[in-house]
Amino acid sequence: MSDAGLISAVNNLPATETRTVQNRTANDTRRGRQHLTRDEVHRLIRGAMHHQRHGRRDALMIRLAFEHGLRVSELVALRWSAIDLVTHELRVNRIKGSLDGTHPLQGSTVRALKRYQRQDGRSSGLVFVNERGTPVSVDGFRRMMHRLSEQVLGVKWHPHALRHACGVHLINSGVDLRIVQQYLGHANIQNTVAYTALTGRPFERLVF
Repeated sequence: MSDAGLISAVNNLPATETRTVQNRTANDTRRGRQHLTRDEVHRLIRGAMHHQRHGRRDALMIRLAFEHGLRVSELVALRWSAIDLVTHELRVNRIKGSLDGTHPLQGSTVRALKRYQRQDGRSSGLVFVNERGTPVSVDGFRRMMHRLSEQVLGVKWHPHALRHACGVHLINSGVDLRIVQQYLGHANIQNTVAYTALTGRPFERLVF
């Protein structure tokens, strides 16, 4: 989402959430971009595994958010029934009027899911829970992301940067815009087109 879109979207939100989005926009401006790079995401995954109390869980959450362009609310609501470890598929249930879809799971992600499932001892209900067996909250994941990114990357990143990272990575990889639209669940392709402004790909054939 563009800076203008973010500012417009906060008009009807509670004051606390408004401040959160405004702070995120200000931080994006200071960083010069709204998205993490693929390399930065992988550094966060490795950092979570080595430095986080719930490293395997947190690393898996970051991996899924990036690889499938998940919003935090979609991520924390993910259930084992949406994951098929035999066919290697993930059924993505979108929010905010976005379109649901079915994504292929990467082999490394399937292996990470299986390891996490064995460690956690559950194969039903919510995928991500805390030590009390209660759901990981949106705020809980956000705090973890802030803490981890500051530790690993030296700057605080908001979880939505993982969804942005997914869109930018797909476009940089040459994936057709309509496919990116379907993958991210955008009902309006203009939301997908906004990602092209974050990359140099539309201009790569220009010669001066």
